[in-house]
Amino acid sequence: IFKNDNAVIMKMEDGSFRGVVWNDTRNRAGKDFTMNLSLETEAGEYCILTKRVDEDTCNPLKLWHDIGEPANPDQAQIDLIKEAAQPFVRTLRRKAEDALEFSVELKENAVVYFEAKKAPVKSDRGYRYEHVTQQGSINPLTKMDYPDPDIIRVDDTYYMVSTTMYFMPGCEILRSYDLVNWEHATYVYDRLDSTPGQKLEGEENIYGQGMWAASIRYHEGTFYVIFVANDTHKTYLYKAKSIDGPWEKSEIQGFFHDNSLLFDDDGRVYIISGNRTIHLTELKPDLSGPKEGGLDRIVIKDRDDAYLGYEGAHMYKINGKYYLFFIHMPRETGRRTEACFMSDSLEGEFTGGDVMGDDRGYLGSGCAQGGIVDTPDGKWYSIVFQDSGAVGRLPILIPVRFNEETGMPEFGFRGKAPLIFKTPAAKPGYTYEPLVGSDDFKDCDAGDDKEYARKHASFGFKSRWQFNHEPDLTLVSRDEKAGTVTMTTDKLCKNVVQAKNVLTQRTTFPGSAAEITVDGSALKEGDYAGLVLLESAYAFAALTRRNGELWIVMKNRKAPDGMWGERHDTEAGDEWIAVKLAGETATLRAETDFAYMKDVANLFYVENGVKKPLGPTSKLCFKLDHFTGVRFGLFVYATKEIGGSASFTNFRYETKVDGAWEKC
Repeated sequence: IFKNDNAVIMKMEDGSFRGVVWNDTRNRAGKDFTMNLSLETEAGEYCILTKRVDEDTCNPLKLWHDIGEPANPDQAQIDLIKEAAQPFVRTLRRKAEDALEFSVELKENAVVYFEAKKAPVKSDRGYRYEHVTQQGSINPLTKMDYPDPDIIRVDDTYYMVSTTMYFMPGCEILRSYDLVNWEHATYVYDRLDSTPGQKLEGEENIYGQGMWAASIRYHEGTFYVIFVANDTHKTYLYKAKSIDGPWEKSEIQGFFHDNSLLFDDDGRVYIISGNRTIHLTELKPDLSGPKEGGLDRIVIKDRDDAYLGYEGAHMYKINGKYYLFFIHMPRETGRRTEACFMSDSLEGEFTGGDVMGDDRGYLGSGCAQGGIVDTPDGKWYSIVFQDSGAVGRLPILIPVRFNEETGMPEFGFRGKAPLIFKTPAAKPGYTYEPLVGSDDFKDCDAGDDKEYARKHASFGFKSRWQFNHEPDLTLVSRDEKAGTVTMTTDKLCKNVVQAKNVLTQRTTFPGSAAEITVDGSALKEGDYAGLVLLESAYAFAALTRRNGELWIVMKNRKAPDGMWGERHDTEAGDEWIAVKLAGETATLRAETDFAYMKDVANLFYVENGVKKPLGPTSKLCFKLDHFTGVRFGLFVYATKEIGGSASFTNFRYETKVDGAWEKC
């Protein structure tokens, strides 16, 4: 039924499919590619069997070379060489409606044979396969960049606040009824202080700065959120009677890094903060600053040789004892680790140590820094984060129990995060609004719930959207009937990270894709408008006007050196001119792969439903100069004259599930 230079596919009489796909090269090009297959078939459940041969699989010659090319191999070596001469076999299951869709990834000089046939599960053994495999593991929770989590429970509802850095609206709070599934609850602010850096004026910015590591508490009918912003070097306090706001803004005198708030039983209020040296400070009753003559002490110090000293504080009073939780990175492990210290009083000595250093078997990346919360029936859980490469820092849920003899918390099972475990479900069957997704821009609702839209939209967009820095809404317009968003330029930029009004959504682990249709008819000479994978090492596909004509181009920029990275906001990156545009609109696509920190992206333009590559694969990476996971962004910026504009329609978001793209 299909044949080209890379594939032959047959449909058998029983309705199954067989095929061979390949990626042969006569000259080394280092070119891998993915073949996306869509086979018209009957609805049902299918099993897809693949047998793979490539330079790393089923290659006895490579194995013979790797073991030293023995001229007279012994019997053990002969057996090993024979064992290596077997194709790599893999199976996966797919549900089809009118088409069976899956992908085959092909390294250079790879050949893959596949079979696809109906295989409905007819088990009568009284068990679920997911319960005895890693499938069904609830971690990571959101599969998106929600770092530095702090959580509380109010009645049967859980709230989690997370760092949003320079994105606005900012200080997002999520809501859950089971600790596993989360949806947007509110943003604490639309704008913070409207400084030149927060507004991206000129070459000013607050990348790697802005709000982070907030503390959220609920006390006597009021929600409290406290965080610092490293660009203003201030500590902010927001209060509200309802999670929906309005939120009252004030400042706390002093700078309390990675703080945590505690309302004690006697009415006194404390804040704990710091890095390596941890300070406990009593606050005034109105929380406006330190209380004169109040408790002010150093409660703990980390070793000087730790790669990362104690920070990310979380403070609780449980059953009359005070608990302090921190993240740090001991030199002997080089891994993020959760620590806990306990005392009978705030004036007494805090004792304890490391309580978890597990990486969930994921590339040595430890899970740490987060809060704990109890359930209505008295069980405890913690949500921490795990560094996961370019996609960002992903929240991880771990059961916690308190040792009856020592009173110390025990994380997971002997310090390891379990794969599958039960959590409370206050609202079984509740449908959560997705944190990312497609958008036709035609209205700002969530299903048919207009009240939800009114409360949870910000700047006129669904809550899943955030602007890169504070937007200038005089340069953004939206036509809900036509389903278009138009952005206009008012300054010259050297690159996309200087562009105002970049409209973003988070990417998703282990892979996600986005498409957008861009109208470049109003672009001026030297303008760029398109779809960006936004972080320090960015990559984008865009329309640009050059000598009066529209072109589709790709640009990317390598990451700065070192983990912190030297600021290189003026560097424009490399450009590949792909194709001259016949009309005035183009559909652009970006695909990401974050599995096992592969952290790559491929960019395309779509013509008549066919993806056409733009330039080479781009390497993405998480660096501390931006300090956030990569995001999809819609942008326009000018390099020669201001006043140009671009319109965007029909944003489509997809996530990668078992190697195939699924619409979101």
